[in-house]
Amino acid sequence: MKPLAILASVMALAIAAPAAHGAIPADPRGGETIQFNVYRGNSSFGTHEVRFSRSGEELVAEISVRLRAGVGPLTVFRYEHDSVERWRGGQLVALEGETLKDGDRFPVAAARNGSGIVSEGVLPEGERHTEELPRDIIPSSHWRGYEEDLRRILNTEHGDVMEVTITDMGMDQIEADGGTIQARRIRLEGTLTVDLWYDENGFWAGCEFEARGQRIRYVRQANPAA
Repeated sequence: MKPLAILASVMALAIAAPAAHGAIPADPRGGETIQFNVYRGNSSFGTHEVRFSRSGEELVAEISVRLRAGVGPLTVFRYEHDSVERWRGGQLVALEGETLKDGDRFPVAAARNGSGIVSEGVLPEGERHTEELPRDIIPSSHWRGYEEDLRRILNTEHGDVMEVTITDMGMDQIEADGGTIQARRIRLEGTLTVDLWYDENGFWAGCEFEARGQRIRYVRQANPAA
């Protein structure tokens, strides 16, 4: 697989409820925004943003990812992802989104139906599919965090199930919010290994992974709880 194709695949992994071992879960009131600048090596690679709002009893998370790599004015890689998640009582009730990857578009729609979540999407090979998932399935959008006993998550690119292993790595000091902060590090192992950090309020604070020797790093621009 080409390096940039691997970078696109990891975005499916590239989120309430308590994270592992004492991390404080985020509880967005509405109006908060988590915004990252994304770097590939030392070069700017794009942005990733999560915006929260409230609609009655529902928490709404709007996610926007824009990544681009090029040589001068020539674009050699472009990735865009937009999705809207609706949560009620700490559980996902609906998700709708679309991903542009390597020139192809992949729509996803998921909604609570009886005792579970019904998800519809398009697999990388172009095959449409429908799956019935557990009511408590967690999407791969990272902002919510992941418990250590979690084994499966909902792939927000293709609407299928992803097998994962979650490990709590303890506390770290990371670059964020124009300085450095203390944050809990969670490792998500799936297609690739992704390290995620969450601050003292439970908000997603950082992300880092490698793909074919290329280091991808997220730097948060401001504390969403401020």
